[in-house]
Amino acid sequence: MSSDQPPGPGSGPGEPPENDPFRKKPPEPEPPAGPPQGSGPPPGSEEPRASGPPPGGIPYSQSPYADNPYGGEYGAADPLAGMPPLANRGRRLVARIIDAIIIGVPVGVIMNLIVGWANYTSTSSIETSKQATVSGVTMLVYLVYEGLMLTSRGQTVGKMAMKIRVAMLANGAVPAGQAGWIRAAVYTLPEIVPCCGFVFWLVNVLWCTWDKPYQQCLHDKAAKTVVVSAA
Repeated sequence: MSSDQPPGPGSGPGEPPENDPFRKKPPEPEPPAGPPQGSGPPPGSEEPRASGPPPGGIPYSQSPYADNPYGGEYGAADPLAGMPPLANRGRRLVARIIDAIIIGVPVGVIMNLIVGWANYTSTSSIETSKQATVSGVTMLVYLVYEGLMLTSRGQTVGKMAMKIRVAMLANGAVPAGQAGWIRAAVYTLPEIVPCCGFVFWLVNVLWCTWDKPYQQCLHDKAAKTVVVSAA
């Protein structure tokens, strides 16, 4: 009887033994794709959240420009983030026309009845005095009207009709108190000054056509307000 051990399974004449390190073995199946087990965050920890504002924007108070609304470092977040849409310039103009009619027509009629109908084509000192009185009183009434409306609700009648409102740039609040009166005064009072008052008024109301990014007029900049949609 031979003392040789029988060849192992798969062995045959001329084939290497099973435990031969150079024997070609079938490829092992690859593990399924995906993160390795145990690679998630430890219990009790939260996964990092994606940066950026939540859906629908962020409130004024959380805006990166809430404390410094007039500027930031290069590459800062959108300064308009969290704001309602800025009001259309056409709506702003129509709102002013509506307010001017509401105040100007009745006050002008009343004042002309009081001082005598002013002849606006005459350059006499008497007629010029009448014109100045009518215009001055009308502007003062408009100042009181706008100041009270802005500080109470952020809207005049014209702005309500056009569905726009005045808001504080820093937090979107109604410009109550000093801010509303400053805005009304910077818009109204310079018109009382002869000659240069009209020039300032014209530059003021046109300023929003090129101002970026908030489309502010000079009275907005003085009060740190913006005009936004209220629809």
